[in-house]
This record gives sequence, structure tokens and C-alpha cells, in this order.
Amino acid sequence: MSRVALVTGVVGGIGQAIARRLAAEGHRVVVTDLPGPALDAAAGALGLPAIGADLGDRAQVQALIRRIAQDHGTVQILASAAGGVRGQVGRPIGEVSEDDWRVIFAANVDSVFFLAQSVAEGMRATGWGRIVTISSGAGLRPSLTGIQAYTAAKHALVGLTKQLSLDLGRYGITVNSIAPGFVRSNPATERQWEALGEDGQQALIARIHTRRLGRPEDIAAAAAFLTGEEAGWISSQILSVDGGVA
Repeated sequence: MSRVALVTGVVGGIGQAIARRLAAEGHRVVVTDLPGPALDAAAGALGLPAIGADLGDRAQVQALIRRIAQDHGTVQILASAAGGVRGQVGRPIGEVSEDDWRVIFAANVDSVFFLAQSVAEGMRATGWGRIVTISSGAGLRPSLTGIQAYTAAKHALVGLTKQLSLDLGRYGITVNSIAPGFVRSNPATERQWEALGEDGQQALIARIHTRRLGRPEDIAAAAAFLTGEEAGWISSQILSVDGGVA
């Protein structure tokens, strides 16, 4: 069945892969990210309608969902891939400013909460909904990035996913999270990969049972399943898609 799907964070490779996969599944996909040329380019490459928004701003999120409802219909699938490290790198704890801390929480946690608030009413009205968040291995253990706020935010996102499942499950809405392993999907992960050096890269791969890094399409395949009809009795789960990590 074709449903209206919103995919966030499509400037990054994971968000793009999810949007492409859900569109291939026959859904009517709308994409979003921060407004600007990067979003325009991603939407053009995908051939999908885009609406720019700062998802850390509740008013902008509400306006986004209202516009989608008006132009495309009620959002019944939300795949939230927005987030990331917001250009930051690992630093000693004493060097992290309040703004550095808060901007990562806004991107990774606030955005999901505001989106869930805004789509829940429409999903309840139809008695069907799928919400998939993209957390991280950093939401289950310390992060390779060394960024304290990123690790804390992804742990918070795991908790929020479980709470949203409890709150919304009775209305036919499932809420799950995908925790990717290392996927070279954006400039930040490319910088992390290069910073490891050849020895560090080989050591990272050696820890992965399948002996390879992830691809955005690996994450998209999991998202397609969790947003589908057959996943109707799966909720509050954190699915590690990481090739197996030792």
C-alpha cells in the first residue's frame, strides 16, 4: 500500500538511501533537511519533493507537517535520519561549550521529539503509523567520534524511541530505531575514517564480523522492513545494523 512518507536528513547518504528505497517501495516520499543548495541538490538527485526546515525548531516542524498534509496527505511513515555531529570533532571535556552541547541535542533528540509530536495526531486518526529513528552504535556504547554530546544524545534518542513506543503503540503506531555501525555516508564520517589512518582502519574492519564497512543501502533495507506492513508487531526495538561488532 502506498503511504505518505517523510524522510529527514537527506543531505547525508543514509537519509538519501532511505528516501530512495521507500520511493521504490511505492510510497509517496517527501524529503527534508536544512534549507539550502545541499537540500535542493539531494532532492533533485532523488527526484522527490523537498521542503526545507530546521527540525530543532518546533514551529518549523509543525509548519512542515501542515504543509505536507495540505500538499501530499497525512504522514504515516516517518524515517528520521537527521542529526550527526554538526561539524564537531572530539575534544577534551573542558573545551566543550554550552552551545556545542546543545546544538547536537537539538539536531539528534529535539528534532525527533518535535516530529513525533507533529505526526502522531494524523497517525492516530488513521490507526496506522511507522516511526523509525536513526540512532547509532554511539547510542549503545561510547562513540568512536569522541564527542561527548553525540554519545549522550544518541543514548537519549534510544530512550526516547522506547518511550514513544509505549505512548503511541496503542494507536497502531510502531516506533523503532536503527543503530548503524560505521558507514561512510557524509563528510563527517569521511573525516573520521581518514583520521583513523591505515592501521586504525584495518583494526576497525577487523572488529566487524562481516569484515566490511556498512553501506547506506544496508540501513535503508532495515528501514524499509520496519516501516512495512509485516513489522506491525515490532516496536520499541533498537536494531543494530553493523555487520556484527566484536
